[in-house]
Amino acid sequence: MGAEPMFPAGAVLIFGATGGIGAAVARAFANAGSDVAIVWRSKEDAAKALAAEIEATGRKASLHRCDVTDEGALAAAAADAVAAHGRVHTLVWGAGPLVAQVLLTETTSEQWRRAIDVEVHGFFNAARAVIPHMRAAGGGSLVHLGSAGHLRWPDLDGLSVAPKASNEALVRGFAREEGRHGIRANSILVGVIEAGMFLELSKQGVFDEAWTREVHKNLALKRWGQPEEIGHAAVFLASSKAAYVTGQQIAVAGGYGI
Repeated sequence: MGAEPMFPAGAVLIFGATGGIGAAVARAFANAGSDVAIVWRSKEDAAKALAAEIEATGRKASLHRCDVTDEGALAAAAADAVAAHGRVHTLVWGAGPLVAQVLLTETTSEQWRRAIDVEVHGFFNAARAVIPHMRAAGGGSLVHLGSAGHLRWPDLDGLSVAPKASNEALVRGFAREEGRHGIRANSILVGVIEAGMFLELSKQGVFDEAWTREVHKNLALKRWGQPEEIGHAAVFLASSKAAYVTGQQIAVAGGYGI
């Protein structure tokens, strides 16, 4: 007898797949034997390149353009992914804007609304779009890419941490309510990863040597994380290896907060 498959037939639906971390998550799922539905908003070239890379491994990849602040567009992306792959076994939520590093008291109403619209309303509506399909298919998994700031508040990063904290509550709620349908929900608390927003803000000079020294004081492992390490955790939480794991958080953050 062969080994139990990691996933049911079908695809993982990844929001934020064209970012540095999201793309690594997509590759990890493909390498683990899953087809991938790539959701993108503005980075068409990156989405197409990622799809070609995934298909070169022998897995199927589909592309779905979506503004995650548009509830109808989210529902359409989910439906299109199901149509393309027959089933969506996992939703990975990694969408999020480039986050300004500001004090909460200096955050503008426009910045706050944008963060909530993208991260909280987006995740809530994406999950609501996918869950009925998962119920009908006999189960599924939600994997939320959260923040290690949930463990220890990082200065100036409230526009990222606060919305993601709301989503941590949603993850627990979905886990509790949907477990009877075989649907699990878990969260990865993402630390400083050498990709995506961290690299962009570093280029802008936001994260300087003084910032690096201060953050390293709060790390048990004195290095930055790699995007594929988030991918490994996401694959585990979505897979049959974690079939009895729900409503949980796993910090991939080098020991930040301990």
